[in-house]
Amino acid sequence: MSEVTVVGLGPMGSKMAATFLDAGHEVAVWNRTASKAEPLLSRGARRAASAADGELLVVSQISYQAMYDSLGDERLDGKVVVNLSSDTPERLREAARRVAGRGGTLITGGVMVPPPGIGRPGAYTFYSGPKDVLDRHAATLAALGEITYVGADQGLAMMYYQAQLLMFWSSLTSLMHAQALLGTSGVGPLEFLPYARTLFAQLGGDGPMGYAKILSEEIAAGRHPGGENSLHMQAVGMGHVVEALTDAGLETTVPAALKALFDRADAEGRGQEGIGTVIESIRKP
Repeated sequence: MSEVTVVGLGPMGSKMAATFLDAGHEVAVWNRTASKAEPLLSRGARRAASAADGELLVVSQISYQAMYDSLGDERLDGKVVVNLSSDTPERLREAARRVAGRGGTLITGGVMVPPPGIGRPGAYTFYSGPKDVLDRHAATLAALGEITYVGADQGLAMMYYQAQLLMFWSSLTSLMHAQALLGTSGVGPLEFLPYARTLFAQLGGDGPMGYAKILSEEIAAGRHPGGENSLHMQAVGMGHVVEALTDAGLETTVPAALKALFDRADAEGRGQEGIGTVIESIRKP
């Protein structure tokens, strides 16, 4: 088995280090607060002399600035830095240049499960950077979950990651708005759950409500047919949703912003097109 150094021992990094140990790898650990390493040291990890101690460095910190602070002025000649921290795609590209300037290679990643899901079935991570370098360490990184390679551009992994999180957060926030609205009439969250699950499943399916596929195909083709299901009708309906939430005394920031986006696309003269036309307003803020 190979050796891997885990830099950053918050909930995610600690779980990664433990998962590497469980997979039989030799693991070195480093954290700015050294005491956080103790539980892993007791399991057989060694304390890294520095954040750059090792040939394969797996970084899990709050931001890319934290990586710079941890590495200090250390050289990275011949080292592979796999940074699984969150930041902006452009900062990841800049990080790739900075790591290369010190003699190393940066692989970027976005982990698509919370800490308890690391290493479990269904876990996966978006990776980007030089594929030949990623391939050399794939057997080690596979302990964390499925490797999903998205391209050589080091900013791409974070774009995929943030695109997924945007869908995750907005969908679950909408679910909470729906549950809060129904709750004002005495309907419990678990009573509504079967309908919410059906809708989520339908949106990802192939039927008439399979809008993930429908919109993707329309957007790829650059056309947004409306017909009997126009954006204008959706904008009016969204207005009614906001009114219902307001009447119920609930918070409306996110639904009102969605209504404003629909209204803008309608005002721009695309009201008779389908809902997919909203992407044109998103592209041109």
